[in-house]
Amino acid sequence: MRLKLLLSLFALTGPVALAAPIAGLQPMDVFELEWADAPQLSPDGIQLVWQRRGYDRMQDRRRSTLWWQTLGAQNGQPLAEEVDAVAWSPDGKRLAFVERSESGSQLVTMDPRSGRRTVVARPDGGISALSWSPDGRQLAFLQFVPTSRPDWARLPKAPKGAKWAPAATVIEAPRYRVDGRGYLPSGYRQPFVVSVDGGSPRPLLGCASVDSEALNAPLTAIQQPLRQRCQQGDQQDYQGPLVWVDGGRGLLATANRQPHEDARDSEIYRIDVADGRVQAITDRDGPDRAPALSPDGRWLAWLGFDEQDLPAPSMQLYVRAWPDGEPLRLLDQLDRSVDAFEWDARSDGLIFSYTDQGQDRIGWVDRRGRGEIRSLATDLGSTAMGRPYGGAAFSVAAGQLVYTSGDSQRPADLSWRDARGRRQQLTHLNVDLLAQRQLAAIEERWFTSSAGGQRIQGWLALPPGFSADRSYPLLLEIHGGPHADYGPRFAPETQLYAAAGYVVLYVNPRGSTSYGQAFTNLIHDAYPGQDFDDLMSAVDAVIAEGYIDPARLFVTGGSGGGVLTAWIVGHTDRFRAAVVAKPVINWISFALTADMYSLFAKHWFPALPWEQPEHYLRRSPLMYVGQVKTPTMLISGEADYRTPISEAEQFYQALQLAGVDTAMVRIPGASHGINLHPSHMLTQVLHTIGWFERVEAGGQKP
Repeated sequence: MRLKLLLSLFALTGPVALAAPIAGLQPMDVFELEWADAPQLSPDGIQLVWQRRGYDRMQDRRRSTLWWQTLGAQNGQPLAEEVDAVAWSPDGKRLAFVERSESGSQLVTMDPRSGRRTVVARPDGGISALSWSPDGRQLAFLQFVPTSRPDWARLPKAPKGAKWAPAATVIEAPRYRVDGRGYLPSGYRQPFVVSVDGGSPRPLLGCASVDSEALNAPLTAIQQPLRQRCQQGDQQDYQGPLVWVDGGRGLLATANRQPHEDARDSEIYRIDVADGRVQAITDRDGPDRAPALSPDGRWLAWLGFDEQDLPAPSMQLYVRAWPDGEPLRLLDQLDRSVDAFEWDARSDGLIFSYTDQGQDRIGWVDRRGRGEIRSLATDLGSTAMGRPYGGAAFSVAAGQLVYTSGDSQRPADLSWRDARGRRQQLTHLNVDLLAQRQLAAIEERWFTSSAGGQRIQGWLALPPGFSADRSYPLLLEIHGGPHADYGPRFAPETQLYAAAGYVVLYVNPRGSTSYGQAFTNLIHDAYPGQDFDDLMSAVDAVIAEGYIDPARLFVTGGSGGGVLTAWIVGHTDRFRAAVVAKPVINWISFALTADMYSLFAKHWFPALPWEQPEHYLRRSPLMYVGQVKTPTMLISGEADYRTPISEAEQFYQALQLAGVDTAMVRIPGASHGINLHPSHMLTQVLHTIGWFERVEAGGQKP
């Protein structure tokens, strides 16, 4: 254990010389990968904490350790394992975080320099959105508070000692299950405050401590206002971040009071810390979220957009004088969605992240929207481990910027940009492993689609030792979403496919993000459709380069990419084999079983399924099963509530009835994000490769 820690510390300092590399990433290498995430600078910009993430090969799970270091120091030190909701005190002398363990969770404050720590509270439910009061004396957070479920049946009590079946569950809430979390308990996330010296957390809204039975019980005159607030609808799910305003007298939070909890109808509310009164700060058709107060307390910024009834509107950045100024929308000159932002205390502006043509970026904009956007960083590294999706993180304080940096050849490290614009890479987490591997080179390509001449961006992952004089199989790997994007980012799944000898082609067809709102919404009410033409044009262009065997074309994709893969095999037989992962096969059944059904039915289709069933069916891969000739395997998690496994089962059974060579891989316990467990990532990749090899071998079963 001590040797492993020393090696980990050494990996922070810089590259080392190692022996000749092995060709390609190996399956067990996945367990050795690490990446940096969630950097947080102290308010004075001198100290840094961040999450060092990786995998536990013995427990087959992700692991995370909170690290601390002085900014610019060569080495850091671990503070705690498996923590959430980390926040610096206003004076930068203490940290607060939630520490998780098998016995429960606890809210802790710590002096990172000395290691002295205090357990503030041991909450009954999970804590999120931790925030220090301006005077450093209180902590605010959101905590789940259970409530009683409705039950109008009067069942008899079981006899003493009897073992009856589990009781039925009554569901009335519109949102009752979520992918990755399963069926939701009855209750709400509510705001609390607690003294940093410890004690009982105090609910800001009386409903946080009142269940449905208590609401029907007699109340004293003092409790009567509490009942009125609950009856008026303050018993809501609140979202972070929690932002202290007005010198600590109020808290800002986001809530959604729409009947079907459409995430696109949220508003920002001010909650009075003393008496729990709730006041709407925003009020419009469209979401408002992620509030942040400027360091001088004079300006409020947040994210949102005006509802346009499009599947993927661009998230905009707004600013207004606090408390009641007129909103100003910044970044009208940037036709890209804003991912995250922070105030820049050293200037009258904001620092924000966005993605442009598959590349994560950080920019600066004046608070008044004047002048040009300044580019601060373009070498961001994604924290999404698996396929080449985005997901960078950054922190700003006292003129310093720390962000996750990376490229197609390494997972996310940390880099630092100081107030003078000088850059330094702070960590080198994977140098000990990746210096011993010859990875696939990633090359950019632009294609012209046969559908309207649309310009389409893509990338090739070339197998280690690639030579244009040889002939290779081509694997078209399609991203999900469909409103998402791939880019030149490190992706172990892509590297594993390339190491197996495939030239991997991944493309951002129309509908992808990071190319402007018009491009993203080209597939509105028309998906899948001409995005199929974009993909086929990309395949044709790569074949024309001369090193692809046209008889050895393969295709796979997950989620939205699974939809397109299923669509492809129903519209062409040019691919030797296909793997459809966690797909939608029947848009009617999907729209009525997915966890986010209200969002999909409202914004992805022109009408509800029973109003225009022909529209749903026309876009469903199920309707083209009679044209499928390609050997096709299905992969899905058994606990997937985003695209439920019943979708994969429909396609499997339809292919069986149609006499198509098919198989189904079911992953126990896996939700929509199959790669949460490293062995599940390998299950998907290696079964995909195995299916392709079996088909090429003439369909012989192993």
